Amino acid sequence: MSTSIPSIADEAPAEAKASPQSPKGLLPSLTVLALVMFASYTGVGQVLVPNQLALIDEPNKVANFAIISSVTFVFTLLTQPIIGTFSDRTRSKLGRRSPWIIIGGAVGGLLLIGMGSLTSVVWIGIAFVTVQVALNGLHGPFTAIVPDRYPRNRRGIASAMFGIGTTLGITIGVIVAGQLAATIGLAYAVFGGAVIIAALLFVLVNRDYSSKDAVHPRLTAATFFAGLWVSPRKHPDFAWAFAARFLFILGYFIVFSFQLYLLTDYVGLPLETANQSIGLLAMVSLVTTVVGVVVGGFWSDRAGRRKVFVYAASVLVALGLVAPLVMPTVAGMLVMGAISGLGFGLYTACDTALMTEVLPRDGATAGKDLGILNIATNLPQALSAAVAGVLIASLGYSALFVFGMVAVVLGAVALVPIKSVR
Repeated sequence: MSTSIPSIADEAPAEAKASPQSPKGLLPSLTVLALVMFASYTGVGQVLVPNQLALIDEPNKVANFAIISSVTFVFTLLTQPIIGTFSDRTRSKLGRRSPWIIIGGAVGGLLLIGMGSLTSVVWIGIAFVTVQVALNGLHGPFTAIVPDRYPRNRRGIASAMFGIGTTLGITIGVIVAGQLAATIGLAYAVFGGAVIIAALLFVLVNRDYSSKDAVHPRLTAATFFAGLWVSPRKHPDFAWAFAARFLFILGYFIVFSFQLYLLTDYVGLPLETANQSIGLLAMVSLVTTVVGVVVGGFWSDRAGRRKVFVYAASVLVALGLVAPLVMPTVAGMLVMGAISGLGFGLYTACDTALMTEVLPRDGATAGKDLGILNIATNLPQALSAAVAGVLIASLGYSALFVFGMVAVVLGAVALVPIKSVR
């Protein structure tokens, strides 16, 4: 594999050959790789790491988890836009995106396989941070596949397939991790192996045109760092989309990242029972989430609208978060999962399509720009643990639900000023 990044000696810009549109296996491949990627995100981040930390240092598990998540945020904040910039300009026989998908999958997968043997909080933190950097390095170029290969009027369908994979991944990741948590080494090996295999198969099944002979504008340190900034004044819709996603994801994950501790410390279940129950919660939300993804993706393409579905998604998630406040039981958590699952499904499909429609320069630098927008996904997920830690320490677990409701509603409000998307 020959891969290179243009040097400052490159000549004047020239358009790279466009990626082939909609190859036969692409739609199901989007689902499979998204499933594996998000299963690893959630299974490892929400179940396996919290279990390791609880077994090593029970009294300080929340603080340790918050610290590790915060450090992860620092190291992953710019991973996607940086790798996205390089992928936009990569010269390779495999195309622009494939080398980064392979590298991210291989590094992340191998490190996951090794995490099961760790018994130190410090080394768990170091390994988890590195895994997240690698998976984000895969995630950014992978996201750019949709605008690369689908016209605007078919991105709802493509986003729905991506969203189905995301939804199934979140659910399956939690279930598998919960079932295998007692044999944590095996659990990590399952996720690590799946990442490596899925990344490699995606590239092999969905061959891109070679970009080996592409010519790009000169890349200097100044132009590189300048490109990481998208002016809100020049591109207001992009800025509002970023803010809307940030708020929604923060509101959603400040609750769902703490499901295990909510079951043990808020509902009052033993750890072993909570590990089994977290899988049940995931199963309950699975059906409604898939319904939301399918309905949102296909219906939004037919209607030519995105924002109204995101508004509905925000309302549903907020309503779902009310349930555990009035019923601090497993039943209340199940009701939350069912209602919020429908909302998250609608959001996943339609927000992904919406993001591809606010890109500057009509998506010419999709890898970099979607990487910037994906900061609005990664940053709030990383911050959610730190914010939750403060809320739990000062106000108790119930504050998580109130904060989540407010954040997702504000996220919907932030979409209102967007002009380029209906």
